[in-house]
Amino acid sequence: MSTTSDTQAASQEPTADTVTCRTARFTTQWLRSDTAVISAHGEIDAANSQEFIEYALRHAGQINRLILDLSSVEFFGTAGFSALHTFNVRCVGERIEWALAPSSGVARVLKVCDPDRTLPTYPSVDEAISAVHSQSQPLLQLVPKSR
Repeated sequence: MSTTSDTQAASQEPTADTVTCRTARFTTQWLRSDTAVISAHGEIDAANSQEFIEYALRHAGQINRLILDLSSVEFFGTAGFSALHTFNVRCVGERIEWALAPSSGVARVLKVCDPDRTLPTYPSVDEAISAVHSQSQPLLQLVPKSR
């Protein structure tokens, strides 16, 4: 895994960075000091799904809102879905509002593995950002909404 970082701002905001892990590249964009967009590019599978979750949650103590931008993910294995489930549980524990913007490949896996749509999924990054900044949303939906 290789890492590059920008110099830390005088405001002590976390640094922006990029990490390459096998067949994926992960980046962080800070919208505000308590809101980050974590983007993944490439493939998320058993070889790097755990590293992705560790990367996404490494600033968990400093953030209140997090957007996972998976719109550039070309391949998403079932290990990726398992990692998203772990991510959801950890966000609930850390009281982090989060939302997901999937690629079509990620959406296909979610359609099979999360048919009740319990993960907070939105069609675009902009809609995911709006969702985490809107009124408080449930962090964990235990019972699926009726259709």
